[in-house]
Amino acid sequence: MKVLVAEDDRTSRALLQGSLLKLGYEVIEAVDGASAWDALARAGAPRIIVSDWVMPDTDGLELCRRVRARKDAPYVYFILLTGKMLGAGHYAKAMDDGVDDFLTKPLDIDALRIRLRVAERIVQLTERVRTLEGILPMCAYCRRIRDEKGSYQSLEDFVSVKTPAQFSHGVCPECAKKHFSE
Repeated sequence: MKVLVAEDDRTSRALLQGSLLKLGYEVIEAVDGASAWDALARAGAPRIIVSDWVMPDTDGLELCRRVRARKDAPYVYFILLTGKMLGAGHYAKAMDDGVDDFLTKPLDIDALRIRLRVAERIVQLTERVRTLEGILPMCAYCRRIRDEKGSYQSLEDFVSVKTPAQFSHGVCPECAKKHFSE
């Protein structure tokens, strides 16, 4: 699994990268939040981000907000590293903004390993949920779709409500022969 690391301190970044490599992860490095944001778009979809909280320009919390604001993107587990922003008030604010977990500096490798196991589990579960959400409950006879309230509606109505798709109707050659014999 790929892990995107956003850390402005060279020594901390090297320690984190070395630890992640030793634990068997593929690492994508970024020297700050802005370069992490750019790397996220082109790095082949890392599913875990470990970011320092305090960085110049785009800090870790702003990076997390941007990650959470992406529409229709796979879930990314976000771990925030902190050495300065400690305490329940800071943690609560970060959780409200979408942070999943925290690690304090100096980095504890065992704590990192444990949090990454949780991250992998959450990423796998969110993928399973996305797959299951893609299954449409359809009547085998009339082909209408059951919505969240248990009501049935036509496929066209269901898709029109749930997506921006619009329908254009026509008649396929087989149905034209069957229904319009001339």
